[in-house]
Amino acid sequence: MREIYFIKQNKEKWLGIEQVIEGKIKKNPDDLSSLYINLINDLSFAQTYYPKSNTTIYLNHLSSQIFQKIYKTKRVEENRIIYFFKTEVPLLVYEYRQYLLYAFLFFLLFTSIGVLSGIYDKDFVNIILGESYVNETIENIKKGNAVGVYQSGSTWGSTIGIIFNNIGVGAKLYMYGIFGGVGTLYALLSNSIMLGSFQYFFYDYGALKESARGIWLHGVFEIFSMVVEAMCGLILGASILFPKTFSRFNSFKNGFRNSFKIFLSTIPFTICAGIIEGYVTRHALKMPLIVNLIIIFSSLFIIGFYYFVYPSIVNRKINKHSHDAVL
Repeated sequence: MREIYFIKQNKEKWLGIEQVIEGKIKKNPDDLSSLYINLINDLSFAQTYYPKSNTTIYLNHLSSQIFQKIYKTKRVEENRIIYFFKTEVPLLVYEYRQYLLYAFLFFLLFTSIGVLSGIYDKDFVNIILGESYVNETIENIKKGNAVGVYQSGSTWGSTIGIIFNNIGVGAKLYMYGIFGGVGTLYALLSNSIMLGSFQYFFYDYGALKESARGIWLHGVFEIFSMVVEAMCGLILGASILFPKTFSRFNSFKNGFRNSFKIFLSTIPFTICAGIIEGYVTRHALKMPLIVNLIIIFSSLFIIGFYYFVYPSIVNRKINKHSHDAVL
């Protein structure tokens, strides 16, 4: 069958499924399952005869959306919040996984720019971090306390301030994506250059090891969350610039809804980072090195597994379940 005839034959059905996904048409779980099975058959046909076609890409996207709709409509015994973090967010992260890769590549590039700027311009770190902050840190390094800046203020007061500040930074990384993703990249550039020049500053003063023992206790959750928040901003920007088969407005609605859910998933990690920075980082150099390493690598494993590995596991599980349902 020629592709154009295949599209013409099924166009009305697919548009109807779009309306179901957007909530314009209500369907019960049984009807949704029938639509999904029918759509999977169309997708299988398209993958066989038009594997590199936009039709196949469109049907693959539509099938993932309708399957999520089934899961949301279906009565589940587990708590809604548990389902959100356990299934919904991982599926979205898997769907938009290329944006997570883009965000990490931009982060590494921008951080490298910060390092190189610190190497070739010794005054650069003063401009980025502020002269008073740099001078205070230099004095702390001379006293053998590279993370002394984290020891000021009360624990609970510092924690609250840090959490709200980090959530604000994350919100900017995300919401600036509305400017076609350019705003997100600018915010990521600013924060990444600051991080790169900051780390080189400690290296230049021979205190990189001591600083890393403290900074990365909370930095793993904080920086990784920042990159995921940038991913959300890029998704938001792409939904405006590249609507694909949807109208620009509907593409934006879908992009905003999905990216906002991923953004919300970073909040617990941001809160954990604030608690660690407020209560633990100030004791970093008094702790045995093994304890520092356990906290740092445990944090890296948890957040790395959740955003890089677990989404693939959930996707495979869902695909197996849907395949069994079709059979």
